[in-house]
Amino acid sequence: MDYLSAMHCSVDDIQNNHNKGEVMRNKKEALLRKGVMGLSVICASLVLVGTAPAQAKGPVAAPAANVEAKQGALTEARINAVLKEAYEKFKNDQGGKNADYIKALAEVDSKIFGITLVTPNGKVYEIGDTKAEVSIQSISKVFTAAKVIQEKGEKFMQEKIGVNATGLPFNSIIAIELHGGSASNPFVNAGAIQSTSWVEAKDSKERWAKIKQNMDAFAGKKLGFNEKVYHSEVNDNKRNQAIAKLLDAYGRMGSDPLEATTVYTRQCSVNITSHDLGVMGATFANHGVNPVTGKRVIDSQYVPKILAIMATAGLYDNAGDWLYLTGTPAKSGVGGGILAIVPGKLGIGVVSPPLDKYGNSVRGQKAAAYIIDKLGLNPLAQ
Repeated sequence: MDYLSAMHCSVDDIQNNHNKGEVMRNKKEALLRKGVMGLSVICASLVLVGTAPAQAKGPVAAPAANVEAKQGALTEARINAVLKEAYEKFKNDQGGKNADYIKALAEVDSKIFGITLVTPNGKVYEIGDTKAEVSIQSISKVFTAAKVIQEKGEKFMQEKIGVNATGLPFNSIIAIELHGGSASNPFVNAGAIQSTSWVEAKDSKERWAKIKQNMDAFAGKKLGFNEKVYHSEVNDNKRNQAIAKLLDAYGRMGSDPLEATTVYTRQCSVNITSHDLGVMGATFANHGVNPVTGKRVIDSQYVPKILAIMATAGLYDNAGDWLYLTGTPAKSGVGGGILAIVPGKLGIGVVSPPLDKYGNSVRGQKAAAYIIDKLGLNPLAQ
């Protein structure tokens, strides 16, 4: 075979190989198309299965059912049943004793025990001595703080008065020094007197009128005034006067320190019942609108701020334990009142004068905590 013949054969071979390769590629492409079509059918089947109706069995639907079950449990019958259980369970509890550092408080009937629950739509559930009056004492701090934050804003409250727990007794003087002249929060005596001083007014008379009117608006009625308690306190409030003067020395007061202390003492002497506390709490639970009168008392944007301070500093040195057990903002007063709030759901007011070592109502705490637990209302467990 000469060179040209050999070259011709090589060309023919190459052409044949090329043709064979083309056939193979065509076959592969045909198979691939069939495979893609088959895979498409399979995927389509999976999509149809994956987009089955929402009621199909599976874990996704469970949380919604649980939420519905909890919401459904909060019926009138259930609320009344738990309310009665709490009252019967704790009405004979003999723990604690009346505050005696204020003479008039020591004389209050220690057997008083009333519980009131008020919903954001104004529905009232109550049992016991719900019309028995005691002085509001430190619970008044909540409403004066609300007035100040409404007038001056949340930044003023945080920077000028403070929003942190002190870790020390509610009437501590050293807490002011340890925190650079700050009262730390509006629910210790220092912060409460400071709050009173910052209510916008031209004089003491106007300041007191605005504070009292604000409390009345939260309660949806004109609250009474306890002259006996006021005179018992105003003649023996030298420690609070010292606290106010120290704050004034640090430039923290908005008015004369002694004038503010006197007005503060007056606000602590307002009379309240468990019914009043329930309505006042429900006003916060209803985002600042009184559910009885339908009137807005505080802008909704400030409600979470006040509730946050209540959660961390509302029950004096026992605030952490209360929050741990119930998850709710609350405030106590040495007159025997307990105010607890379940945002969006309930205001709880309890009155029972005997106090524990922290200055909180013994039966009041137990009854409120029981109700919150049994009705599944802990906001942190939702």
